[in-house]
Amino acid sequence: MRESDLHGLNRCKEATAEEEEEEEEEQKQETQGTDIKPSPRRRRKATGSRRRRAGDGQLLSEIERRRLPGQREHLEASGSASDTAESSPKRFALQDVVTRAHFLHGPYPATHFGPKACILPNPTSVMHIQDPASQRLTWNKPPANVLVIRKIRDESLVEPFKELCRFLVEEKQMMVYVERRVADDATLSKDEAFGSIRNQLCTFREGFDDISECIDLIICLGGDGTLLYASSLFQGSVPPVMAFHLGSLGFLTPFKFESYKTEVAKVFEGNAAITLRSRLKVKVVKDMLQRTGQQQQEHNGLLPHGHANNEAGKVTLQLQVLNEVVVDRGPSSYLSNVDLYLDGRLITSVQGDGVIVSTPTGSTAYAAAAGASMIHPNVPAIMVTPICPHSLSFRPIVVPAGVELMITLSPDARNTAWVSFDGRKRQEIQHGDCIKITTSCYPVPSICCHDLVYDWFESLAQCLHWNVRKRQERLADVSDSSDTEN
Repeated sequence: MRESDLHGLNRCKEATAEEEEEEEEEQKQETQGTDIKPSPRRRRKATGSRRRRAGDGQLLSEIERRRLPGQREHLEASGSASDTAESSPKRFALQDVVTRAHFLHGPYPATHFGPKACILPNPTSVMHIQDPASQRLTWNKPPANVLVIRKIRDESLVEPFKELCRFLVEEKQMMVYVERRVADDATLSKDEAFGSIRNQLCTFREGFDDISECIDLIICLGGDGTLLYASSLFQGSVPPVMAFHLGSLGFLTPFKFESYKTEVAKVFEGNAAITLRSRLKVKVVKDMLQRTGQQQQEHNGLLPHGHANNEAGKVTLQLQVLNEVVVDRGPSSYLSNVDLYLDGRLITSVQGDGVIVSTPTGSTAYAAAAGASMIHPNVPAIMVTPICPHSLSFRPIVVPAGVELMITLSPDARNTAWVSFDGRKRQEIQHGDCIKITTSCYPVPSICCHDLVYDWFESLAQCLHWNVRKRQERLADVSDSSDTEN
């Protein structure tokens, strides 16, 4: 519930208390035999008081009617657990798990430890962890709107795209959303047989039309880049994503298009395995640090003196990133020199080609090429991987999900740095600018083909050829394994 709604409820309660006091005064006056009549204002208040006595449920229902769909979901998230799924307006949820609105896939330890030790309660905490096997998709209402995203500039995907759209529109009676540039493709325009389906498609333009509140399911046709693009379209809550492998790598796309009718029908029925792929919330703040005081450092390793105000500067960009944030030296021939802070404390300076801050999903992308370990998407963590560091002891590290990382140019850096987000929106970072990174509370619910463990290891073996080698043959004489003869 938002702060304005809380104020509204408090005002209603205060008004109700005042009206009850006034009614008590009127009753006292009536018992004393006074002939004073209640004023019109009091009569209106008494009428409103009687209406409010019908219960707080009517007041809450009125607030819910005025609230946006996403706000209604957040209100229900704070309600009692006894509310049934049928009364919820959400399109999808995780069985016995979290709401669509807010979720941070991080650790939630036990409250009590032994007979006397415990953790201080944190009312603002939204972090918890669960059994991965219990992450199952269910629908509170049947899905009606499907977003189909196709890989651009690939003519081989035109026929699968037409088959899928025809299946969703004619057989499943779905409302299909596509990008305008996809619908205006010359190949589709020339196909007269597809014309009736094409006229029923809803189109949108990236950056102009907001479709975040009307999509129930996302279906991707392409490779991993298609799923990354789908994630960028939803900067808040993300609908479930079903990705078909029609691209080059296909690490994040477990489904095969040959059986798309059966697989899509299973997803519509629900009870499918879900992998919650955490994202990074990234802010680019310009002129946050004073250029005149960058040489002054505190002895305890904190931010420079006078620079602890996180509200200083101007936030020029805020994004939800699925794979990684890459800070590199750009076109300069000098080594990049950036400072890395964790929760406001200086951890180290990175001297080399740059640094990668990635999610577990991104650990198999650029971070794996830079020598980092590969982490399962259900592990709540943030990875920090240097790119060609000029140090033999700088190894990749993993920090807990939920901490805030901040990257700035070192005061003695010879050149600027460049930053990109999932390979997009590349821009220059100068002295005084900073990049703030933390775990987002809006993960990407990726639908699994089998389960979240099998799919991940299958992708490692098929796409990256993890631990694939020629098998060693068995010895002919099992009793003697030495190289010498007896």
